[in-house]
Amino acid sequence: MPEKNAESPQQPPVRELDARSLRGLAHPLRIRMLAALRRDGPATASQLGERLGESSGSTSYHLRQLAAHGFVEDAPGHGKGRERWWKATHDGTAFDESLMFDDDPETRSAGSTFLREIAAIHSQEIGTWLGEAHNWPKEWRTSSDLSDFTLRLTPTQSHELIHRIHELVNSYRDLPQAEGAETVRFHTHTFPRRGNA
Repeated sequence: MPEKNAESPQQPPVRELDARSLRGLAHPLRIRMLAALRRDGPATASQLGERLGESSGSTSYHLRQLAAHGFVEDAPGHGKGRERWWKATHDGTAFDESLMFDDDPETRSAGSTFLREIAAIHSQEIGTWLGEAHNWPKEWRTSSDLSDFTLRLTPTQSHELIHRIHELVNSYRDLPQAEGAETVRFHTHTFPRRGNA
C-alpha cells in the first residue's frame, strides 16, 4: 500500500493505519467494501451487498464498523427515500510495516489478514482484466502491462525504488483529462526472496 509522503503534493488523501484502526479494518468483507466505495463511489448497504454477494444486513453491520473507525461516512444527497448512502473518507490506506512486529498478537494477525486480502484483491483484478481484455480496443490491450523483475538490492535501495515508483505514479494524478481516458489500476509488489534467481 502507498506510504504517505508529505513532500509529494500529488499524493491523494490517505488514511494512516495504527493498531486500533487496523484491527477495525482487518476483515475481508470490510476491506472489499471500502475498496468498492473508493473505486465506484457512494453506495447503500443493499447495493454493496448485491455487488459483493452478501446480505444487506451483513454489509450494513460492517459499514457501521467502518464508520466507527473513520473509514466511511454518510454521503448526503444521493438517492431517494430513507436508505442510507455511504462514501469512503480517504482515497487510500497507508500500512506501516512495523505493525507486523507489534507486541500485540491481535494486531499482528490483523496486519496479516489485511495484507493477504489486498493481495487477493490484486489477483482478482488481474484475473478480471485477463478475462475481459479481448473486449477492449487494441490500443488499451497494448498499453496494459503484466511484468516482473528480479533485482539484487539492499533494503535501502529497495525502499528508495518503491518511493521513486510511487512518486512517478502520483505525478500522473493531476494530468488534464484527455479524451479516451479510463481509470487505470497500477499494482506494485516488492519483496525479497532467497537465492539469486
